Amino acid sequence: MTILGRVRSVAVRTWAVTCAALVLSISVAPSAAADPLDYVVHTEHVQVGPYPMTVGFTVWPIRAMQSLDFTFQPDGGIADKSGTITEIAPDGRSDTDGLARHPRNRSVWGLDVRSLDAAGTWTLRFEIDGPQGAGTGELTVDVLKQPGPPLPLSWTIGLIPLALAFAFYVAVWVRTGSPNKRQS
Repeated sequence: MTILGRVRSVAVRTWAVTCAALVLSISVAPSAAADPLDYVVHTEHVQVGPYPMTVGFTVWPIRAMQSLDFTFQPDGGIADKSGTITEIAPDGRSDTDGLARHPRNRSVWGLDVRSLDAAGTWTLRFEIDGPQGAGTGELTVDVLKQPGPPLPLSWTIGLIPLALAFAFYVAVWVRTGSPNKRQS
């Protein structure tokens, strides 16, 4: 290869890397500049003792077994407050968690990628403790049936490729014999 060929090769590589970096930076910039939870599509307001609070949902209407984010924003912010949320299912089961900052929007409390596992009326009970004292409030949310086919049917359809691969492996094993028999 001549010197001119080497220079041309280096120039082409440099140009390719520069173009790739430019395309990557252009495609990443809008997502980095966007508000991480600007896709809240529905809000409800609940009075938690002396604290008015806005509850945001990233999917509406809510369906059973469908992941979504919840955000909880009391008026005046969360800096000097603490609290808990209790999810009460239609059958009476309950689960209590502390209110923690949302991982993608640290200025509000939230639940990240959470799903409610049953259709029916759910109750979200909030307890907040802050400078104006403690308060409790509840929000009822209707959860629709799970989208798509029933879970057993979904799992059956999803496992068909695995069953076919297993059947293929068994057929190959039977036709060719075990590896120990082939080496003899």
